[in-house]
Amino acid sequence: MATAESSSGRPSPPTERVVGILDFLAGHPDQRFGVSELARRVGLSKPTCLGIVTSLSDAGYLVRDATDKTYRLGPSLITLGHKAQESMRVSPAAREELRRLSARFGVTAALSGVVDDRITLLDLVAPAGARPGVEVGQSYPFAPPVGLMFVLWDDEAVQAWLAKEPTLPLRTDTDRLNRVIAECRADGYLVERLTPGGRRLYALMAGMSTTLPDELRALLGELVSDIGERVYLRDGDSPGRKRHDISVISAPVYDHHQRQVMVASMHIGTSLTDNEIGVRARALVATADAVTLQLGGSRPQW
Repeated sequence: MATAESSSGRPSPPTERVVGILDFLAGHPDQRFGVSELARRVGLSKPTCLGIVTSLSDAGYLVRDATDKTYRLGPSLITLGHKAQESMRVSPAAREELRRLSARFGVTAALSGVVDDRITLLDLVAPAGARPGVEVGQSYPFAPPVGLMFVLWDDEAVQAWLAKEPTLPLRTDTDRLNRVIAECRADGYLVERLTPGGRRLYALMAGMSTTLPDELRALLGELVSDIGERVYLRDGDSPGRKRHDISVISAPVYDHHQRQVMVASMHIGTSLTDNEIGVRARALVATADAVTLQLGGSRPQW
């Protein structure tokens, strides 16, 4: 039976110390730290820090260099990471699909999902030498205007998402949103345009709480004020050579209940013609369909 203390949700300082050390070392993966420096950097006493890193080293979560007595992340964390990805349905086969997509177009390919009401990056493959600007595990609040690609494939999901308290003040152009939904469902993908406001929005919101200070909400409201305003929609009169600044292309991944469980995406970050957008979008949809098949899933019929 859970005790009153264990069920109260109160934090555990000893656990927070362990997490603090792991988080610090994860933020400096190419460096090694002695106990004295590590204790100073994470704000612990040296004896406390030594006890934690010794236990973590014994378990394989850290590696101790016998020569200079420094510590770095250990191999047991690799296993934990793989198990965490598997629990979220990200398999090695899915990563291989991302790798092929990334190699073909020289872009960053990713899978993301909604975890505990936050959009979380589950896996990512970037071209050699590229700096994608995002990391696996990075998350954003799942509330308007962020997260349209996770709901527009399902009417009930759209309404539930729109009913959430927005992370910032915004307006909704219903006619445009309905057009976005109709065209994205017909195509099977969503294309988001690259705008200065959009870039700043995601940079500011990474890791933030869903509840934002009023001053920050007002600032973000100046960047993005309308759901769907950054969505690229084809121009029927365009000859296919017009260029558009594109941020990301997204396509849904479904489970065996035909429910969306993830989003596959290509991070573009440059200008493309209508024809180039189409080529990349169709390749992305094929990747999302392959991951759906791996899950034993299928697309819903609208």
